[in-house]
Amino acid sequence: MNNIKVMTVFGTRPEAIKMAPLALELARRPEFEAVCCVTAQHREMLDSVLDIFHLKPNYDLNIMEPRQTLSTITSKCLTGMDQVLEEAKPDLVLVHGDTSTTFAGALAAFYHKIPVGHVEAGLRTYDKWSPYPEEMNRKMVGAIADLHFCPTQTNRDNLARENITKGVFLTGNTVIDALKTTVVKDFCFTDKTLNNLDYVNRKVILVTCHRRENYGQPMTNIMTALRRVADTVPEAELVYPVHLSPVVQEVARQYLDNHPRIHLIAPLAVDEMHNLMARCHLVMTDSGGLQEEAPALGKPVLVLRRETERPEAVQAGTARLAGVEEDTIVQMASRLLSDPSEYNKMARAVNPYGDGQACRRITDAIAWQFGAADTPPEEFSGR
Repeated sequence: MNNIKVMTVFGTRPEAIKMAPLALELARRPEFEAVCCVTAQHREMLDSVLDIFHLKPNYDLNIMEPRQTLSTITSKCLTGMDQVLEEAKPDLVLVHGDTSTTFAGALAAFYHKIPVGHVEAGLRTYDKWSPYPEEMNRKMVGAIADLHFCPTQTNRDNLARENITKGVFLTGNTVIDALKTTVVKDFCFTDKTLNNLDYVNRKVILVTCHRRENYGQPMTNIMTALRRVADTVPEAELVYPVHLSPVVQEVARQYLDNHPRIHLIAPLAVDEMHNLMARCHLVMTDSGGLQEEAPALGKPVLVLRRETERPEAVQAGTARLAGVEEDTIVQMASRLLSDPSEYNKMARAVNPYGDGQACRRITDAIAWQFGAADTPPEEFSGR
């Protein structure tokens, strides 16, 4: 039997963090021929992840352009994938999550009648405008995909409600696999500010905020709340790697600049972000990935959004939904910073997202589906 030719397709930094360990696992396994295609929907931030995992793509569409729109990302990715799929002729295309690259990659494969595997399948908010455009991206990919790799049972239940029950596997999240590679005890940051922070005696808060649905008043509320936390909690030290989006840069500088305990820094490479997370006290974020990563490192998460497609973290107690209203954010952060029992409740909760074996389960599932294994894959037991 010929090797199973599997193409991983991704284009953003969050996708790369979660797909790189899977691409490497596919390359390691003798039953697969691994091919990697990146769209470079994010260029600089994507490249830093590829460097850290020593992953060299076979194809690079390099679609990123200044102030790109959702339409330009999707159309350039879709047309760029045409030539790639004609040349590579993979047996399976793997896409991840809910980006415009994910949707366009899945659609391109469908047009070429190539089976699609959806990594991180089944996440839902049931509000097509939030997160925008991610909720519709993942629902449309779910309709196209032949194999669905769900991080949690909740994700699988979501698919079952949509009558998607075939080719569904419970795997855990590949981001937990990535942490095993990136977090090290004696890590040295490239940014002197991060090396000089007192992680023992100060309460370092890692902040990220970049989602499109938070643009406008919600982001203004969040930034104002962050400033108030820094003003009212003397031991708090905020570190905010500011997203490259001009919209985010402008608001962050307007509200958070020139404060002695707020550090606005450049976006961090994945290993730097993971090691900062491992050392910080608390995470405040609108990022989906950080909601999964932080619990694996024992860090409470305040989610700066109105809803989350990762309710497992809230149910497990590792995350709390803080919303986008200034007073609520300040109150919830202040409580965690001042009440050790509340903090410990979250810090010691069990991570529902995985055990670091997701990539093995996904590759085992593909091998089984293509007849290269005799038994179905072991499933992740978390809920």
